[in-house]
Amino acid sequence: MFMHLSSKRLAFLGLLLAVDILMIILSGILEFNTLFLLAAASFCVGIAIRECRLRLGLGFFIASLLLGVILAPNKLYCITYAAMGIYIVITEYAYDKLAYVKGMNSRITLLWIIKYLTFNVMYIPILFLSPKLIYDGQLSPILYLVLIIAGQVVLYIYDWAYIYFQGSIWGRVRKKLKL
Repeated sequence: MFMHLSSKRLAFLGLLLAVDILMIILSGILEFNTLFLLAAASFCVGIAIRECRLRLGLGFFIASLLLGVILAPNKLYCITYAAMGIYIVITEYAYDKLAYVKGMNSRITLLWIIKYLTFNVMYIPILFLSPKLIYDGQLSPILYLVLIIAGQVVLYIYDWAYIYFQGSIWGRVRKKLKL
């Protein structure tokens, strides 16, 4: 029942974890690139899942989250990283499961529904229960609506950036690493 992990994969996950933690730490130091660096760090979770399957990818995510909380200068950014990582884990799991469903014509539509449900289950409670995490000022009902719509747009951009990264950038890097 124990999974044997090759030394090559273990070394790869260790180096990927180092890059992931470096980006989390830099997100607290380079304040002007916080969301970009946290998004890039969460993309490492997707790499770990795609290269080493869900179980090891989930272990990678938990390890990166624990190390991030210990080492990051701004602990609050770990909440954002955790949400992005959870989103990646759930969408990669859904993508993997939907790939094996036969006779379903609208897999892509169902995948996007799962993506938006996952995001909104995390985003909307934070927006209404802890709005200061998102916006420092006073929130009016109109501003809540604007933030909800803006969140959907940001999710769409984030998801397409992740798809592009996995398909184009990581695909080329992967070939050079000979994984």
